[in-house]
Amino acid sequence: MANWLSSTLVLSTILFIAGIGIPIMASLNSGLGARLESPVAAAFVLFLLALAVTAALLLMNPLPSSNQVMEVPTRYYLGGLFVAFYILSITWIAPKIGLGNAIFLVLCGQIVAAAIIDHHGLFYVPKTPITTARIVGIGLMGLGLYMAKKPPIVM
Repeated sequence: MANWLSSTLVLSTILFIAGIGIPIMASLNSGLGARLESPVAAAFVLFLLALAVTAALLLMNPLPSSNQVMEVPTRYYLGGLFVAFYILSITWIAPKIGLGNAIFLVLCGQIVAAAIIDHHGLFYVPKTPITTARIVGIGLMGLGLYMAKKPPIVM
């Protein structure tokens, strides 16, 4: 990979754009699910398109050997279950509670899980202890969720 592609600014920008894409994807897919009257069918279409894109990218890169694929512990393949659960959940629930509420709930879950995973160094990530600042940040996310869901105050 070119040196500039691994710079913190480039990596951060890519992740920021990916973050922008998540609510857009959720909105589009929940709309597709509503129009098809099937969140499962909408998720299937999304995964078919994702498969086509990743297959094309995979063909442009060196393929892992079958031995490499077989030697990977099974638990590492379970990420696909979490992706399917997320896509099905957001496609089904966002039209019922609103996209903003759905994304806020997902974000709160992500922040709490990330803090726990980092604190314990789970899944081979570097350990990063939960600090008072992180706890306050998680609390502020919860407060933000409450404020986003609360009906507006009329003055």
